[in-house]
Amino acid sequence: MTRQTFFAGALMLIAAGLITRILGFINKIVVARIMGSEGMGLYMMAVPSLLLIITLTQLGLPVAISKLIAEAEAHGEHERKKRILIVSLILTGSLSIVLTTAMIAFAPLLASFLLTDTRAIYPLMAIIPIVPIVALSAVMRGYFQGMQNMRPIAYSQVIEQVVRIALVAFCTTIFLPFGVEFAAAGAMISVVAGELVSLLYVFYVFKNKKTMRIRKNFFSALEGGKRTLKDLMAIALPTTGSRLVGSVSQFLEPIIVAQSLAIAGVATVTATSQYGELVGFVVPLLFLPAFITQGLSVSLVPAISEAHSKGDYGMIQRRLQQTTKIALLSGGISVVILYVFAVPLLTLMYEAPQAAVYLKVIAPFCIFLYFQMPLQSVLQALNLAKAAMFNSLIGAVVKMSAIAFLASRPELGIMGAALAICASIMLVTLLHFISVSRAVGFTLNVKDWSGTLLVTILTAGVATLAFRTFITAEQMLTGTLISLTITVVSYFVGLFVFRLLHIKNISRIPILQSFFR
Repeated sequence: MTRQTFFAGALMLIAAGLITRILGFINKIVVARIMGSEGMGLYMMAVPSLLLIITLTQLGLPVAISKLIAEAEAHGEHERKKRILIVSLILTGSLSIVLTTAMIAFAPLLASFLLTDTRAIYPLMAIIPIVPIVALSAVMRGYFQGMQNMRPIAYSQVIEQVVRIALVAFCTTIFLPFGVEFAAAGAMISVVAGELVSLLYVFYVFKNKKTMRIRKNFFSALEGGKRTLKDLMAIALPTTGSRLVGSVSQFLEPIIVAQSLAIAGVATVTATSQYGELVGFVVPLLFLPAFITQGLSVSLVPAISEAHSKGDYGMIQRRLQQTTKIALLSGGISVVILYVFAVPLLTLMYEAPQAAVYLKVIAPFCIFLYFQMPLQSVLQALNLAKAAMFNSLIGAVVKMSAIAFLASRPELGIMGAALAICASIMLVTLLHFISVSRAVGFTLNVKDWSGTLLVTILTAGVATLAFRTFITAEQMLTGTLISLTITVVSYFVGLFVFRLLHIKNISRIPILQSFFR
């Protein structure tokens, strides 16, 4: 099976992440334009339930499978790889049956009493078929990650988004005459369809690339299955705990926001619209640049696991310095763009300039988010998933408490939820950094940080000047594109001038290697 180097695999996932983020934004823009902020609010109320179900179904197995497969491959244990796959398939299959039944039973209760909007029942019911799909997908993707073959994962992500976009306009438009709640359900149906086609592609690749036959000697391969299950659970449960904390936090978030805004005297329809603006419009913009660190994070788990199993701590340090520097450099330009161009971005994408105030508040903290992803992956690879779980738990408790306290104040309202999100992002990232530092003695490069801060401040000045010069109500699209181009070019010039980026760094990108020869 094809195996990529750490950077080749990471760059492939980064490229796929960029494509899927762009396609995902097209998807969200289409949904927002058709359904409006109220429909988006209903859709986003169901999304946390979707994420919670995915977390429970996958049970942290992608990371566990990736780590164990990488170790088995490093030691040439081919039978162990087969056993890992079989045990994982049985486990996720059983879980999907239980969780599908639970979703059918509890969806009406969730919509009526917790979300305080009975219309949410329709998108909630529409996501139920996704349970067995993500269960099987978790096993397949974990296997390819462990084999350090990121191509099928990258392609499957793009395929999923293409199918979503191909169906979302049709599904939402055809159901909209029946009400925005049915349109939100239609949007969820497109999500399920995208996951299904993506899974079929991954299965196809596995069938053609596999070096083992799963059905051959199926039961005899289960000998030692208890030990394999124990190994999987030792990694998966703490990992699930960490992700479950995040998923439960996201699941509770719309409930607490809705209840808090009700205390503040905000009407249900208004609260749903405001929540849609914050979580449906603003938060996805924050995650858009995260495709870079997300791609690195997926590649980090098998790379760090392999280095850790061989006792190569020098390699662990190098990978940490490389990924944190990339997170820092990508985060600097992201902060500038999201803060300075908040109004034109939200106007052009969603016709929601009123949501820019939330983006301006959260944007300076997004750099912590981009650090959080690779740090959490490193903790998982170093068998410190429990530390990641407790860090996430602390952050979730702080966020929920802050939302309840701040969003219930009439003078803050939904802005209180935005401030709570900022506090949680910053706290969890700092806790992850402390945990990683204690484990491997990792420290940040002061030169990189101070230099990037200076370049970011200078670029913010250039961006503000470009904004005032080129962006007008009549020429918003053209002016925004010109201003963004000037901003990005200025940032990269600054990185080269202050020696934060070198030609040799660019020349390592596979697609550009021939150019620099």
